[in-house]
Amino acid sequence: MSSEQQYIDLYEQARGMLFALSADALNAVRDKAFENFRRMGFPTKKVERYRYTDIQKLFEPDYGVNLNRLNIPANLQEAFHCGVPNLSTSLYFIVNDAFHAQALPKSRLPEGVIIDSLSAYAAKSPDFVGKYYAKLAKTDEDAVTALNTMLAQDGLLVYVPKNVRIDRPVQVINLLRSDVDLMANRRVLIVVEEGAEIKLLFCDHAADDRRFLTTQVIEAYVGENARLDLYCMEETHIKNVRMSNLYIDQQANSRVNHHVITLHNGITRNRTDLRFSGEGAECSLCGCVIADKHQHVDNNTLITHAAAHCQSHELYKYVLDEQAVGAFAGKVLVEHGAQQTVSQMTNQNLTATREARMFTQPMLEIYADDVKCAHGSTVGQLNDAAMFYMQQRGISLKEARALLQNAFINEVIDHMQLEPLRDRLHYLVEKRLRGELNKCNGCKLCK
Repeated sequence: MSSEQQYIDLYEQARGMLFALSADALNAVRDKAFENFRRMGFPTKKVERYRYTDIQKLFEPDYGVNLNRLNIPANLQEAFHCGVPNLSTSLYFIVNDAFHAQALPKSRLPEGVIIDSLSAYAAKSPDFVGKYYAKLAKTDEDAVTALNTMLAQDGLLVYVPKNVRIDRPVQVINLLRSDVDLMANRRVLIVVEEGAEIKLLFCDHAADDRRFLTTQVIEAYVGENARLDLYCMEETHIKNVRMSNLYIDQQANSRVNHHVITLHNGITRNRTDLRFSGEGAECSLCGCVIADKHQHVDNNTLITHAAAHCQSHELYKYVLDEQAVGAFAGKVLVEHGAQQTVSQMTNQNLTATREARMFTQPMLEIYADDVKCAHGSTVGQLNDAAMFYMQQRGISLKEARALLQNAFINEVIDHMQLEPLRDRLHYLVEKRLRGELNKCNGCKLCK
């Protein structure tokens, strides 16, 4: 049986259950997504955007799927006190792929702001959700997006109305919890209207020592003069497979800062597609990866400059140890008429052992003549002279390695706007590079 056939059979057998236990706005695109998935199948490594990760192999195992929406217990108030010191957030939880609606301290949000279950809100306001859902994440272009769209039943809705600014960051804990090997299909819809601002922090954790496969699709609409700061941090374990596809549309003079941090994982693939639809918009995409053992991290980005006077900046850094594998493929597409585009893409990587592998592929495709675009990539090892210099002054080899790696990765963290989160990540990265499997203070789930 091919790796996609079990999902084709699953959909055909469980279609009635999927429709009955989700909202009409999500169901409206389900059959089309299924037909696209059946037509495409999982991409092979011959497909340009998937050449560094064997997708078919990742989906071969038989995972359980909670299609009948069983309540999976997770006492979050008692068991999970994950937080960033000195950072006050509005806190929400997603357990596997379901918005956690049990009693939690109510967050004080400005009037009109909605943070809720995507399925529940779609049932109340189908026209609103239907206006945005599955419009950026096109199911005829990507098989993982199609699979997620045909199976997703819930997720998160974030809506910030016109000219509303949320000063307090919103933190969302994505918690994987199961007594059996589990596949979770999570959906996130973010709508930031004209002149609005929000800071979002997504933290991925695994509560159980099980094999997890997560597909996540995020659609983010950023209106004119709006701002979205999106931070995504993964601290799971070696048995976790995470496939995350992020689609962003930016209108005129909008600002997006997106940071993806991978500290602990098994196999991770992050895809980011961002499009400038209005003039004068800016984005900053940053990635920080620390991997060892047999971990695998693949970041794939596409920035499309479809409007003039826009700026994009990318900085991704990897530190790979032991037999870890890293990949970065970034493409900037400047379309006809997108004059006075400014774009800079940088990928820098450290391989600490001969067995570690890094694949890097920065690309530019330009159809306008008045632009400033540059890209660069480096793969190297620690500076022997610097190592020798520190050892001559009494610093051990292990400590010298950690200090140099920490200094290398800190450039990405220093780009973050949230100072408490920045300080916390400096601490976590330092512990990680010293080989300490750190967990958040007070967290009883990550033993």
